[in-house]
Amino acid sequence: MLSNIVDALRAIVFYVGYSIVTIVWGSLSVLVAWAIPFRARFQFVIGAWTRMVLGWLRICCGIRHRIEGLEHIPPHAGVVLVKHESTWETLFIQTLFAPQATLIKRELLHIPFFGWAFRLLKPIAINRADGRGALRTLIRAGKARIDDDIWVVMFPEGTRVPIGERRAFGAGGAALAESSGAPVLVVAHNAADYWPAHALKKRAGVVRVKISPPIESNGKKAKEINQIAQDWLAAAMADLGRRSGVDQTSKLTTDSALASMNSRLGST
Repeated sequence: MLSNIVDALRAIVFYVGYSIVTIVWGSLSVLVAWAIPFRARFQFVIGAWTRMVLGWLRICCGIRHRIEGLEHIPPHAGVVLVKHESTWETLFIQTLFAPQATLIKRELLHIPFFGWAFRLLKPIAINRADGRGALRTLIRAGKARIDDDIWVVMFPEGTRVPIGERRAFGAGGAALAESSGAPVLVVAHNAADYWPAHALKKRAGVVRVKISPPIESNGKKAKEINQIAQDWLAAAMADLGRRSGVDQTSKLTTDSALASMNSRLGST
C-alpha cells in the first residue's frame, strides 16, 4: 500500500516537471527556433526537450532503457515503424532517429506550446477523416522528407495497443517505402510494462528496445513490406516477454524465431 502511494507521488512530481519543461521550452522554441537551421533546430527543440523529460523520468520514476540493434541503423534516412503501447516511445524515438518527421494528427498542431513548437519541425500533419487524402499527403510529403535525409517515423498500429494484443499495420508506412524505395526499420519495446497507457503510476525498471535489420523495399509491394514488418515485430515482442516473465521453452522458441527473422532480413 505504501509503495503504491510513493509510486503515485513520484509520478505526480514527474508530471509537474514534465509540464513545466514543456511550457518553458515550447515557449522558448517558438521565440528563437525559427532562426536556427533545420537540423540544429530539431536538436534544440525536440532533442533537448525529450532528453530533459526522459532524464527527469529516470530521476523521479527510475525508468531507464537498453537498446539492441543500433548497428542496423543505416547512414541515410528511411521509414521507421514503431510499436505503440505507451507514451514513453513517443518521446524516446525522437532521440534515436534525428532529424525526423513524425506522422501526426493535424489537431496536435493546435495544442498550446507543444503544437506551436512542433510546427517548426516539418511534421507530416494529416486529416485522419480523409483516408485517401491523408495517404496522398503522407506519400508526397514523406518522399520529400526522405529526399532531404529526414527520417519518417510512424506508429503503424494507429493507436496505443494493449499489452499482448496485435493489430494489423496501416498501409501508409509500407506504401511510402514502396513509393520512395527507402528501407524500413521496425522498433519493438516493452515500455508499457513501466509506463502503462492511461495510468498515473509508473514502475521503475529498464525498457528493452529492439531495432530490426533494414527491410529493403526495392522490388517489394507495400503488402509484402507490411507482412515482413509485422512478422518481425511479433517475433521481437515475444522475445522481449513482459514483466510477468515467460517460461524457458517459450523463450527459446521466440529466440530462435527472431534469429531466423533477422537472418532473413539481413539477406534481402
